[in-house]
Amino acid sequence: MTGTWDDAAARAALRRLFEAGVRAADPLAVLAPHLPEPPTAGRVVVVGVGKAAAKMALAVGRAWPEVPLTGLVVTTHGADLPPPRSGETNSIPPSHRRIPVRFASHPVPDAHGAAAAAEILGAVRGLSPRDLVLFLVSGGGSSLSTLPAPGLTLDDLVAVNRELLRCGAPIDAMNCIRKHLSAFSGGRLAAAAHPARVVTLAISDVPGDDPAVIASGPTVADPTTFTEARMLAAHYRMRLPEAAIRHLEAAAEETPKPGDPRLANTELRMIATPMLALRAMAAEAEAMGLVPLVLGDALEGEARELGRVLGGVALSAATHGLPVGRGSVLLSGGETTVTIDGPAGEGGRGTECLLGLALALNEAPGIWALCCDTDGIDGRSEAAGAIAAPDSLARARALGRDPRADLAGHDSTGLFRALGDLVVTGPTLTNVNDVRAVLIG
Repeated sequence: MTGTWDDAAARAALRRLFEAGVRAADPLAVLAPHLPEPPTAGRVVVVGVGKAAAKMALAVGRAWPEVPLTGLVVTTHGADLPPPRSGETNSIPPSHRRIPVRFASHPVPDAHGAAAAAEILGAVRGLSPRDLVLFLVSGGGSSLSTLPAPGLTLDDLVAVNRELLRCGAPIDAMNCIRKHLSAFSGGRLAAAAHPARVVTLAISDVPGDDPAVIASGPTVADPTTFTEARMLAAHYRMRLPEAAIRHLEAAAEETPKPGDPRLANTELRMIATPMLALRAMAAEAEAMGLVPLVLGDALEGEARELGRVLGGVALSAATHGLPVGRGSVLLSGGETTVTIDGPAGEGGRGTECLLGLALALNEAPGIWALCCDTDGIDGRSEAAGAIAAPDSLARARALGRDPRADLAGHDSTGLFRALGDLVVTGPTLTNVNDVRAVLIG
């Protein structure tokens, strides 16, 4: 479908593209082909952390109906499987829910997550080489499995996490510091499971799909060091608790490094990634008669500035036909950052990027955009993200809002809520980071 788009058709197309990206990362569709052969002798212990943990565990249970399974997974509050209800075909029968699910807080850690992480460590200790540990990991796992290293408290790590979110550091820097304050991350889970075989099935939510960064790499060798963690804390001027500073300075027990014999019997299989989601969105765009252009799966930086850049590219496409012309859609993914530099409203990475984009477009006709998080939750809001239309700024001003002030005050979600333009899906039970689609009609 090309030519002139009306508002309803453009919005429906953007929602369809987003749904295609989420489907491409659905554990029930993508996990089973990546499972190893279950051991003929020995136990199977299934453990996991992340926003997709409950659905990943369900996929394992369905794929291995005759295999005895033990273990547990931890996910976010609200990210449970649909409860069984009479007459509902999308509910999950109790017989299919074979692996216990724990719930914890994200993005700020809580005691439930720490307890679940300790329980997971206990579940994998004392195993033999005949046993298999199947570790299911997805985005959000760092906060959900926050277990303090010896000498630290959960309150210390909660304060660290808040500071990491405040300072605008990229995810790899955040995870370097987390791993060096943790008893669970940075390969420590795999070390605890030694000498059992450990197979990790991962849904990536990070640029470049680095397994050492996904949920801070609990089963992956950690190439970073205490020295790097201290340098990053200084570079981003982080105000860390005194106990955390002393722990980083003492550097008493490094994370397992590449070549550590405790990690020799580990394997990682990537089952869903941001690029796979973008390719699915591109295929869906072609099915609608649009010309897709994938700009990349690792577009990072300040959310509002990335929005400004995407707006400039869209204007070039609409005005000059470069890099693509009308009847096209620009697709991208990657985790932006929002640096809080004062009082903040109801923000979110996706909506802040989208508002920056809308301001750059300045009501240019024939351009619509969507920015959403594939986990269904953008920041602290109940929405996955939002859609901006050519008339969004005018409608906002008619409601008495100042879009530039909302952007400066990190109240982008509040603006799009006032417009009725939030995209609300609820937790999707998967997570391959943020996706963005700009439709040039």
